[in-house]
Amino acid sequence: MAVEDEGLRVFQSVKIKIGEAKNLPSYPGPSKMRDCYCTVNLDQEEVFRTKIVEKSLCPFYGEDFYCEIPRSFRHLSFYIFDRDVFRRDSIIGKVAIQKEDLQKYHNRDTWFQLQHVDADSEVQGKVHLELRLSEVITDTGVVCHKLATRIVECQGLPIVNGQCDPYATVTLAGPFRSEAKKTKVKRKTNNPQFDEVFYFEVTRPCSYSKKSHFDFEEEDVDKLEIRVDLWNASNLKFGDEFLGELRIPLKVLRQSSSYEAWYFLQPRDNGSKSLKPDDLGSLRLNVVYTEDHVFSSDYYSPLRDLLLKSADVEPVSASAAHILGEVCREKQEAAVPLVRLLLHYGRVVPFISAIASAEVKRTQDPNTIFRGNSLASKCIDETMKLAGMHYLHVTLKPAIEEICQSHKPCEIDPVKLKDGENLENNMENLRQYVDRVFHAITESGVSCPTVMCDIFFSLREAAAKRFQGDPDVRYTAVSSFIFLRFFAPAILSPNLFQLTPHHTDPQTSRTLTLISKTIQTLGSLSKSKSASFKESYMATFYEFFNEQKYADAVKNFLDLISSSGRRDPKSVEQPILLKEGLMIKRAQGRKRFGMKNFKKRWFRLTNHEFTYHKSKGDQPLYSIPIENILAVEKLEEESFKMKNMFQVIQPERALYIQANNCVEAKDWIDILTKVSQCNQKRLTVYHPSAYLSGHWLCCRAPSDSAPGCSPCTGGLPANIQLDIDGDRETERIYSLFNSYMSKLEKMQEACGSKSVYDGPEQEEYSTFVIDDPQETYKTLKQIIAGVGALEQEHAQYKRDKFKKTKYGSQEHPIGDKSFQNYIRQQSETSTHSI
Repeated sequence: MAVEDEGLRVFQSVKIKIGEAKNLPSYPGPSKMRDCYCTVNLDQEEVFRTKIVEKSLCPFYGEDFYCEIPRSFRHLSFYIFDRDVFRRDSIIGKVAIQKEDLQKYHNRDTWFQLQHVDADSEVQGKVHLELRLSEVITDTGVVCHKLATRIVECQGLPIVNGQCDPYATVTLAGPFRSEAKKTKVKRKTNNPQFDEVFYFEVTRPCSYSKKSHFDFEEEDVDKLEIRVDLWNASNLKFGDEFLGELRIPLKVLRQSSSYEAWYFLQPRDNGSKSLKPDDLGSLRLNVVYTEDHVFSSDYYSPLRDLLLKSADVEPVSASAAHILGEVCREKQEAAVPLVRLLLHYGRVVPFISAIASAEVKRTQDPNTIFRGNSLASKCIDETMKLAGMHYLHVTLKPAIEEICQSHKPCEIDPVKLKDGENLENNMENLRQYVDRVFHAITESGVSCPTVMCDIFFSLREAAAKRFQGDPDVRYTAVSSFIFLRFFAPAILSPNLFQLTPHHTDPQTSRTLTLISKTIQTLGSLSKSKSASFKESYMATFYEFFNEQKYADAVKNFLDLISSSGRRDPKSVEQPILLKEGLMIKRAQGRKRFGMKNFKKRWFRLTNHEFTYHKSKGDQPLYSIPIENILAVEKLEEESFKMKNMFQVIQPERALYIQANNCVEAKDWIDILTKVSQCNQKRLTVYHPSAYLSGHWLCCRAPSDSAPGCSPCTGGLPANIQLDIDGDRETERIYSLFNSYMSKLEKMQEACGSKSVYDGPEQEEYSTFVIDDPQETYKTLKQIIAGVGALEQEHAQYKRDKFKKTKYGSQEHPIGDKSFQNYIRQQSETSTHSI
């Protein structure tokens, strides 16, 4: 979800690896162990939770989380909780990384000390405030000043224990006075509109005269300040919860008698000393935060066109896309945006065919074909991840779920057998599981996505042409991807492919490892199967699968997915689970006198219908066929004073749903929109607020069937090629080229050196693949020109924004450290250029 910023779109995303915690404080009970889980929070809004690791003070999580961030935030926080069966789970400690510090830890495994969580420091949100100082003459003729303090509104206050009923206290404080006033409580909102004014009398010393006007004495000003404290009105016996404060010295009124600004709320400085951080243990994290600033499409035309014609460049090593792979430190770094861009424009198959063919020509041994981490291998991996995720779920998810639920023992290493386990029984359990997974894979050929089949066809043809004496190379070229790099890793780590919500338990993980090894070997069609295992027990187990029928099934499957004339996968229609989870829905009013209250329900979305159930596994209480979804849109918070709400609009009524957090709400809106995008009766206008008390809150229309008053948002197309932002991917490729500019220039030198001197290469140039120096040099020149032009546009945008932006505005409140850093950088840049 992009944030519009004067014609430039800003995208934020974060990829997190939660590793492990160590040296957590022991539990005061006799066992001393804890049952801990970790949450990921945007400020204080939880967006992800790991599984619970039981009975450990050094829990290993090993979980990955990725999300597009749909709103602004100040901190990315991680909380370690200890589960408590009888009471609310207790917080052990937290790691809070300020947004502006995220780049310091970019893609690095880092141990963070856990910090104490103090209610006075858990702060988020901002306040809009106005101050006005006016001269007043009293009845006795004495001149004094009155200070008017207007609390206009607050935004983004935290939700405490599921609710937010905020109020503010305003205090004029000095060495000899403290006068406090209080706003009304605003119920059920974390964006309260107060608009209340409070008056304070600011007395003047006797020496005051009219001549000095507002230029009042410095010692008075230095000692007076306005303090605003935000509170959540609580019904609990523990009292109201502190939400944050701000302090404004009256010095701000020296230049002018009125002052207005937005402020970020700050934690309360109560002078209490926290315990040493070592007392709480530490947490290992790897965080990759990305912020893309994307211009309109025409800015990217030169660089984009250069990348899209890569497949047609002769030789392909002289193309812009191939050069990107040459200069990036990791091939994966180049492959991700490259594949997404080429998929978007339908050019991924010809490019992969070209680079794969070039790699096959350089391969000497058919047994090592596509075994390295080349650009071709990484691009194919990335294409399978993007285009094949749906296919992977259809094929493997039922089998993986059965293995996780049935939980049969499958250990076949005699050394690792537990007491009471039988080796023969375990072997039989494992054999049944392998058979189940093997048949699911080899019978899935008809569902394999067309783009994957087209790539496999080109791999097979290139390999067969290069190694004409090897009849099996046409199979191994394809199996090295589909089995080795697609199915086997997904079986080994199903949570990384969204086949399971979390890491599996140790016994299931071991079972999946054994299945993955066996499937990998079955798919490889190696001549000596037993010799491919280091462990003797695996070789013994593999005897079950030495029958010819297994090799025939693999070859038939590989033939089907690498042939150009397959059946259309759309001819095989079956319900496929796309997403499920617990949310809150409002009763739709299907019963004439029924209560329209809110209830928790289990929601399930397949490619056929959207249903909700009383709880997981129950029969559906209500079903919406996909063809009846006319629009899926956000619902304005003011409708029910509830955040993260959206509406699924049907012909008769709208279903109002509240997701658990902003990331989950975005995910549901995106996938529901995507799956219903091709519906013929989709709406073009909708009501952004609810129909309550006999009218629509947005446009006040009295009829519940009145046409919408706002245009529907442009949804996600159902086609994967369009479910990618081409401009955003081109911006990412520009950023990569820009960061590796020194390597591009070094490659230019290498081209010049090769053209003039055909002897042994200089060592610094030998890492580049340059088949045609002249053609490569020409492309490099175009890349550097295109990158330079975009760099100038970004610099100009920053300069313009710097001139227009006001510190203390709603976008950049006082206390915005990232903007303060930005101002400092711009000032340094301006000074340097002068």
